[in-house]
Amino acid sequence: MKPLSDLRKSYELGELDEALSASEPLQQFQQWMNHALESGLPEPNAMTLATVGEDGRPSTRVVLIKGCDARGLVWFTNYNSRKGRELAANPYAALQFHWVELERVVRVEGKVERVDAEESDRYFESRPLDSRLGAWASPQSQVISSRAELVANAAKAAVRHGLSPARPPHWGGFRLVPDQWEFWQGRKSRLHDRLRYRLEGGAWIRERLAP
Repeated sequence: MKPLSDLRKSYELGELDEALSASEPLQQFQQWMNHALESGLPEPNAMTLATVGEDGRPSTRVVLIKGCDARGLVWFTNYNSRKGRELAANPYAALQFHWVELERVVRVEGKVERVDAEESDRYFESRPLDSRLGAWASPQSQVISSRAELVANAAKAAVRHGLSPARPPHWGGFRLVPDQWEFWQGRKSRLHDRLRYRLEGGAWIRERLAP
């Protein structure tokens, strides 16, 4: 294997200037997300979710953003999963988007809440049938004996729920309500652009951070 210390990359695709950035972080995020979508990146809606357990240990996993508006950023999952249990104990989290091809990173921090049942129902009903049955079949984050057990659970769910499975009570959406955003644009010589928006007194303060 090539020594990892020898890996080098020069970031030269773009810049992030205060004068050209949006005054509100949501607008800036929507601009960058639209660019990622239009660029044809693989899964531009993938984001890393970081939570903290009751033992104080952080954990991360990749989830998919399914909604974003003035209320916050939304994803869906099993409430009994590790992330669900950790958010129940400590309702603060961080999200990160990394669009490698665009040399961009977006970080978001804030408090997390569950979305209402109606919103979770609407999204669940829009999912493919196999995914809806999978929500019933998988005891997410729990130890299972084998993949065969998971497949058997899916078969049982198909028999039990048929073609119109309702949303499981343990499955639904979370919304992160941001109080801080950071936008990172790679630049040459590691002199990257970093703009942070932080909420203070109901208004967003925009400031540049050293790379």
